Amino acid sequence: MPLPLSRRRITIRVPLRQIPRIPARALVAALLAVAFVAQAAAALRPHIPLLLAATTASLAAEGVLYRWQRGMLSVFAKSHADITVRHVLRDLLLVVALLRLGEQDRETAYAPLVAALLVFYALHCAIQAVSVLVRRTRTLPVVTRNIDASTLRLSPAPPVLLRRPGDRLPAFGLPATAGLLATAATDDPRCAALGLALSLGLALLGLYDLLVRLLPSRRPAGEREVLAWLDAWLAEYRPTVGLYFSGTKDSVYQANMWLEPIAALDGRPLIVLRERFMVPKIAATDIPVLCLPKVSTLMRLEQSTLQVLIHPSNSGKTSQVLRIPTIRHTFVNHGESDKLSSCNPYAKAYDEVWVAGAAARERYALAEVGVEDKDVVEVGRPQLEAVRPYAGPPTGAYTTVLYAPTWEGWDGNPGNTSVIEAGANLVRALLADPGVRVLYKPHPLTGSVDARAGEADLRIRELIRAANRERTGPRPPAGDELANRTKELDRLTTTAMRASADQVERMLLQSAPEPGRAEAVARATAAWEEAYWASLPEWEHQVVTDARPALYDCFNRADLLISDVSSVISDFLASEKPYAVANTSGLAEDVFRKAFPTVRAGTVLTPDAAGVPELLDAVRHPEKDELVQARAELKRHLLGPDEPTSQVRFNEAVQTLCSAAREHQVRMAERLAVEIPGQRQDDDAETASRLTGRSSG
Repeated sequence: MPLPLSRRRITIRVPLRQIPRIPARALVAALLAVAFVAQAAAALRPHIPLLLAATTASLAAEGVLYRWQRGMLSVFAKSHADITVRHVLRDLLLVVALLRLGEQDRETAYAPLVAALLVFYALHCAIQAVSVLVRRTRTLPVVTRNIDASTLRLSPAPPVLLRRPGDRLPAFGLPATAGLLATAATDDPRCAALGLALSLGLALLGLYDLLVRLLPSRRPAGEREVLAWLDAWLAEYRPTVGLYFSGTKDSVYQANMWLEPIAALDGRPLIVLRERFMVPKIAATDIPVLCLPKVSTLMRLEQSTLQVLIHPSNSGKTSQVLRIPTIRHTFVNHGESDKLSSCNPYAKAYDEVWVAGAAARERYALAEVGVEDKDVVEVGRPQLEAVRPYAGPPTGAYTTVLYAPTWEGWDGNPGNTSVIEAGANLVRALLADPGVRVLYKPHPLTGSVDARAGEADLRIRELIRAANRERTGPRPPAGDELANRTKELDRLTTTAMRASADQVERMLLQSAPEPGRAEAVARATAAWEEAYWASLPEWEHQVVTDARPALYDCFNRADLLISDVSSVISDFLASEKPYAVANTSGLAEDVFRKAFPTVRAGTVLTPDAAGVPELLDAVRHPEKDELVQARAELKRHLLGPDEPTSQVRFNEAVQTLCSAAREHQVRMAERLAVEIPGQRQDDDAETASRLTGRSSG
């Protein structure tokens, strides 16, 4: 007989994947809300055990917020429930609980404690107001690096607790809260008095520390004094050529790739930035760095000896510096490819456009974006001197293949990146060959526009991790070589400073570099690269996402490159090694090759990666490689001749443009010398005529 429905045991199995996960931030917010509700209920009853538990829970939730869920702080602030409101509410509920416990005359006994608590919050507000004043005095109109600016009375930053109310109030107010809580548990007012005394003492010390920093002898130089110092430094240093850059944190690589070529130029180089956050992002260099956020400060370059500014990218703030008539401007781009973005119409705003070779000149002519051929100068790619030439087929047990796809771009073109449609197939085909070692180096912006690219990138990384788990082989002996090389390189390229250091403190610490530091960094970098690759098993696949090793170092380790239509191909051609391009554009191969000239000396791979085995065979057996001569010809077409070197041509172009700038300045000075006296004579004649007319009238 079947059991009644009410007595049946029904088991429902729900897969864990189908159980919705509650975000951690939602749990923390819910815990905080429940803790405050429970604390309010305990204060009104009153109920001491519940009060203790609820207050402790709310403090613990605050700690979790600041330690692991800092993103929620802005959400609370937008809801007008920031740390100050929460802390005041917590202490207020404790005071209510104290007043409702015991006799009716407790208000008189606890009045001094309440007054002390109010004084503490008044001091907190005073500290916040003074900290704003201190921050304003430490926000200079100029931010420097590699420049001795000690005459500006630079000093270390105040402690972070005094600058951030979210960190200060929990730290300074915790003794008071703990004292009130202890008094509620023991009914001993001395606990609250002790806690409040500690909080008041901390607040007074913090306020004193900030007030001292506002004294004329302790605060940094004012705006007028800083600008006078800037003019004096420019007159003393006498810069001739500069690198101008403005952008986002993710785009700083566009400037970093030009640091070494700029440093090797004849003359006095300078780096001009516009965003304050960009100063520490610039890679290690001995070139003086000036950050000029305001346009009015930027215009002071007009009175300097600066003659040429080199622009590796376009930005909204580029037009501001183009207004300076005494400086010649040239656009060098941060890489060259066959994409339309390499021929931006904005390029016609510059005096000259410097390209690597004849291919880019032809590209501008075909694009018809307003750049005249006479303004295009071929200078090569001076960065590529670090790329070693082809030395023959693989000699070891493994063929190293570098897969370096570009990112998805802004226009949604499916041919921009192969990661989405072909990335996993390409990597699977490579991993299927036991004699292949894969180096996967995705573009740093992968997934920033199209989430599918980010998901595909994660799948590729998982494929590589899975392949490494199935592979075995000898590993290099453990040692301290890489750690020592890393420590030495970090010592040379970074400045030891507190994490809480502000811009003024960084200016103080990152002063003029020691002589010979650039050469020491170059030697340390080369030693680190050798130690890095020696520390890895030769059979192990690698995912390279850090700044080290650099892309060009990966070029030197690779026997073959697989990439997309991007500047990576043009740069890799400097080695004349075999390369392949993934065609995810939907175009037929012949149309694809015609549309993108950089492809014509490489193997075209379809999204299914069917041609990978034949490609690997040609790499291992050069007699089967039919594109050797084509790569040599394409290299000359894209990058120019080997002699003179690219750095020499780059330097000659800079000197030629500097001469043009000086000639323009001379002509303008002569014209002003002629026009200004004439204007004065006309003005004098007009004034005399008016005076004569008045006297005769």
